[in-house]
Amino acid sequence: MDYNSKRTKLALPEYGRNIHNMVDHILSLEDRDERNRAARTIIDIMGTMYPYLRDVAYFKHKLWDHIAIMSDFKLDIDYPDEPPPPQILHEKPKSVPYSQHDIKLRHYGYVLETMVKKIREFEDPNREILVKLLANHMKKSYLSWNRDSVEDEKIFDDINLLAGYKIDTSNVELAETKNLIPREKEKEIKKPIPNNQRKQQKNFRKN
Repeated sequence: MDYNSKRTKLALPEYGRNIHNMVDHILSLEDRDERNRAARTIIDIMGTMYPYLRDVAYFKHKLWDHIAIMSDFKLDIDYPDEPPPPQILHEKPKSVPYSQHDIKLRHYGYVLETMVKKIREFEDPNREILVKLLANHMKKSYLSWNRDSVEDEKIFDDINLLAGYKIDTSNVELAETKNLIPREKEKEIKKPIPNNQRKQQKNFRKN
């Protein structure tokens, strides 16, 4: 029996064993022109496996790189572009830099804190509208962590803390808590089917 566990490991499993066998067959061809023709045929077959990527830039270039990888970089053909070096498979990925921000009140988030600091750049009445929108959003964010009612004064104190200066909130009215918390969908209660309707359904199925 030919078990998969006894077969050689596939370099790129997404292409399947048949494609890998085709690439192995090209390695046994002595004529360079014949190898080139066979490689182009395999590239076309590989392309048909991912038709949604045909219009993607450098797609064909990736296919040629993949055929080089499947041949363990031993395939001597005329590549349209220089294939990658074997070392590329052993290189460690570059670390992704994460931005670190000093967030005063994390339950509001960094973006909202940045927007609050921009309030000073606006003039009335745009400033008053912006304060109202941000304060209501802060109240909604607060309630997502604490379902209990929150005093509006608490939100106003927080917005002053985030802004770093006193903001006039005397004319700002926040939405009520019940209007900010999403209501859970009521479960639909299935009504029992009367006996006479059940008999009708059974007779209909028999017929």
